[in-house]
Amino acid sequence: MKIFLNKINENWVVDRFRSEWIKNNSSQVTEKIKESDIIWIISPWTWKKISKKHLKRAKVICSLYHIDAESFDDDDFYSLDYFVDEYHVISDKTIEQLKKLTSKKITSIPFWVNQNIYYEIHEKNKLRKTLNFNESEFLIGSFQRDTEGHDLESPKLIKGPDIFVDIVKKINNEIKDVKVVLAGKRRQYIINHLEENKIPYEYFEMVDYDMLNKLYNVLDLYLVTSRLEGGPQAILECGITKTPIFSTDVGIADKILHQDSIFSPDSFKFKNVDTNYAYINSKKYTIPDGMNKYNAMFNSLYEN
Repeated sequence: MKIFLNKINENWVVDRFRSEWIKNNSSQVTEKIKESDIIWIISPWTWKKISKKHLKRAKVICSLYHIDAESFDDDDFYSLDYFVDEYHVISDKTIEQLKKLTSKKITSIPFWVNQNIYYEIHEKNKLRKTLNFNESEFLIGSFQRDTEGHDLESPKLIKGPDIFVDIVKKINNEIKDVKVVLAGKRRQYIINHLEENKIPYEYFEMVDYDMLNKLYNVLDLYLVTSRLEGGPQAILECGITKTPIFSTDVGIADKILHQDSIFSPDSFKFKNVDTNYAYINSKKYTIPDGMNKYNAMFNSLYEN
C-alpha cells in the first residue's frame, strides 16, 4: 500500500502534519501520485490541483477540519465528494455536520501531537527571566489568528476574539499584573482592543517551535474562545506541556480537557485547572501512538 499526500506549502500546521507523517511512515508513502494506491487529501482547499485521472484511479481519503456554514461552498464540496471514498475529521462534532452533506464513510481521529516539539519545561521562573517576563505577572496566552486577512481589522468571529477580549477584561479586574502573550499572524483585532483597554501585552509575531514551546511553558493560562473549531491543536499542545487551559466546547475539547476546563462564553468563571487530566489524555496522541488509528483507517480502505 502506497499513500500520496497532497501538498499545501502554506507554512501552516498541516504542512507539519504532512512532514511528520512522511517521516514516521516512509515505507507507506510515495511522492509520485501515479504510484499511489490511496490519495490522502490532507489540505482539501487545494484538491483541484490534483489530476482527476488520479482521483478516479486511486482510493481517496479527504480530511475536513470544520464546516463554517457562512463560507461553505456547496458546489466545490459536491465536486470533491464525487471522488472521495472516505472522509477523515479530527473531532466528533464535525461528523454530525458532514453527515448532512454526504453518505460517504466518515472517520474521526484527532491529529497527533509531537512530544519532541511540545513538552513541559520545569524551571518556569528561570524561563520567565530568559524571556523578560516578571514572576509576578499573570500571563494569558493565545497563539492563533483572530483577524480576517482581507483588511486586517475585521475579527475572525469563528475564533472568538471578541470573547477572548471580554474574558481578559474580566480577569484583569480580578487579578493583578495581567499580561497577554500573543503569537502568530493577524492578531490586530485583539491588539487594538487590548490597547484600548490599557491591558499590557507582548506580541511574538512568528516564532519557531522551540520558542512556541517556551511561550506555552511560561503561561498561567491559555484561552481557546472559538465558536467553531476542528481541533484546535492548541488544546493538545497545552495538554502535553501541562499549560493551564480554558476552552469553549469546540473540536476536541471534550476529549482532552476536564469538564471544569470547558466553559460557555456567557458564564466564564476563573478557577483552578486540572492540567494532569489534560496531560494524561494528550499522551494518547503522541507519536507514534497518535498515528496508529490513521494506519488502521488506511489499511481498512485499502483492503475493502
